[in-house]
Amino acid sequence: MGLITNILTFPLAPVRGTAWVLDQVVLAAEREHYDPEPVRGQLAALEKELLSGSIDEEEFDRREDELLDRLEECESYQKRLRNNS
Repeated sequence: MGLITNILTFPLAPVRGTAWVLDQVVLAAEREHYDPEPVRGQLAALEKELLSGSIDEEEFDRREDELLDRLEECESYQKRLRNNS
């Protein structure tokens, strides 16, 4: 941007700054939400529950399917991020 543009748009600086901060917050939230490691940990904990007898096979299958779907969603998001970079 040129000097004249900077001078003329100076009153909008707080708006641009706020928008940048909001973008950073959204990016951080997305990274945390789509992190596959917690899902992998939940899968491991679920297997331990099955092996200890805390849950039956049917409950294990239902919860495992949910977690695997979530893991696939996370990995798909991570892949899109790598492709866009």
